[in-house]
Amino acid sequence: MTVEVIAVVPANSLGRGVLRYYDRQSECAFFASQPDVRPVLWNRYLGGALEVYRHFGVEHALEYDAVADGRSTSLFFVAVDSAGEVVAGVRLQGPYADAGQAHALVEWRGHAGENDLRTMIAYRISEGVVEAKGAWVARDATHRSELSAAISRTVLHGARLLGARYGFATVASYTVARHRACGAVPAERIPAVPYPDERYQTVPLWWDTRGYQAFAEEPQRSLVELEQETFGIPGACPPELRRGTGRGREARHRHGR
Repeated sequence: MTVEVIAVVPANSLGRGVLRYYDRQSECAFFASQPDVRPVLWNRYLGGALEVYRHFGVEHALEYDAVADGRSTSLFFVAVDSAGEVVAGVRLQGPYADAGQAHALVEWRGHAGENDLRTMIAYRISEGVVEAKGAWVARDATHRSELSAAISRTVLHGARLLGARYGFATVASYTVARHRACGAVPAERIPAVPYPDERYQTVPLWWDTRGYQAFAEEPQRSLVELEQETFGIPGACPPELRRGTGRGREARHRHGR
């Protein structure tokens, strides 16, 4: 894989530039920026998201009118194919100052597990929590599975770039395996909810930027490390978590609590 940086990111902040890398797995260039820095690219992200969510009849989950101005988005990623089309994307909110800011609590409102999920988020706030929202991959995109994996990896990148330890997202249960491969761990004892509607069973996932190596499959782990190395992000994982054995298994148990 070749990764190219188009702006240097300061060690302690995202800065005001744009990051770019090329993923040979999906054959797409990935861009990371902020809505007010690259408004045209942001609008292309929004347009693609709206098209995909509308196709599945869940555009209300995108909350387009509320997020379109970009003020709730700290960072977004898009994938651009060889024809210049934006074919995938995701946006991140946070780091949160309070658990009540998490959109996931809206999804669990009135459902079993709401209080436990709030406690779980609150416990991690001091170390930084960012929430991934509005993830999508174009239905006709080439290498859709590779794009989906690449989008999952951006949750780890976004958390690091925004100075947070934890990435967080709620996903359809049938997608959990692909996120597990990228180091995500399902939250324990939080029952799935029918969100955005009864066709889906949605579950919460955590990406721990200090421990994902214990859980990620080797190909995805290597891609994450290469991408972050090129970003200039230093490694942050304790050595005992790297092989997924011994204390790493204990960490998996703690990670989803």
